[in-house]
Amino acid sequence: MALVVRSTLLVAGTLLAAVAAGIWLVPHWVVQILERRYPGCLYQVPTSDSLLAFTFDDGPDSVSTPLILTELRRQGARATFFFISSRLHNQDRLVRRVVEDKHEIGNHFTRDSPSIRLEPDAFESDLRQAHQALERFGPLVWARPASGWYSEEMVGTMERHGYRCALGSIYPFDVAIPSVAWATRYILRNARPGGIVILHEGGGRGRRTAEVLARVLPQLRARGYRLVSLSELHAARDGEGGRPHRRTGMGRAMTAPQWITEGRSSPD
Repeated sequence: MALVVRSTLLVAGTLLAAVAAGIWLVPHWVVQILERRYPGCLYQVPTSDSLLAFTFDDGPDSVSTPLILTELRRQGARATFFFISSRLHNQDRLVRRVVEDKHEIGNHFTRDSPSIRLEPDAFESDLRQAHQALERFGPLVWARPASGWYSEEMVGTMERHGYRCALGSIYPFDVAIPSVAWATRYILRNARPGGIVILHEGGGRGRRTAEVLARVLPQLRARGYRLVSLSELHAARDGEGGRPHRRTGMGRAMTAPQWITEGRSSPD
């Protein structure tokens, strides 16, 4: 009996180690497979420039968003914030500070619930409702479905309304693994030109995100990386011009002008 228990524990330990190694090592080619198998969303950008894009989901948050902004400003970094429209109440001043600090805002729909569970009409309505709440703060280029799952039909709906779907290539599982040390090591281990980092705001997650930024941003800058918004990263796409679409009203889109791809909040 003792031998069976030891054998079971050994197998379980081996499986856990294999899962941990898989999460830790997530090879670059796995992301490439995902891009080919599930087209329509941006995971990373092929570029020879030393650029990384940090993105933050689930804000705005009155506590953690200012902490994140402080770390970004300290390192001269720009980023993209995917805001949930139902969390905008009484947060206008904070959101305007995000824009004034030359960061980009993305559409993360109306609530923190898997977008893929919505019927097509409900998904489109959710996208439009979030857009109407967010558009007063500036141009909207990118949408990120809640929980990250998406279908071809969802991508078509986003594109029809002038959005590009964006996910990422460097996700330290900060929702499931509440460890600053883990996220720090994971990001530094997997950083490569054109990568898109996904982190989260709100409560303890957001405070951990700020701590992670305090640790990783100086090291990435020391490696020669420039930390930019999604639109800036996309504009640096090798050999294709890469400029994303800019929102000009639901159902229409045009190429983003230089003032957006340069990270400025207005043409002036």
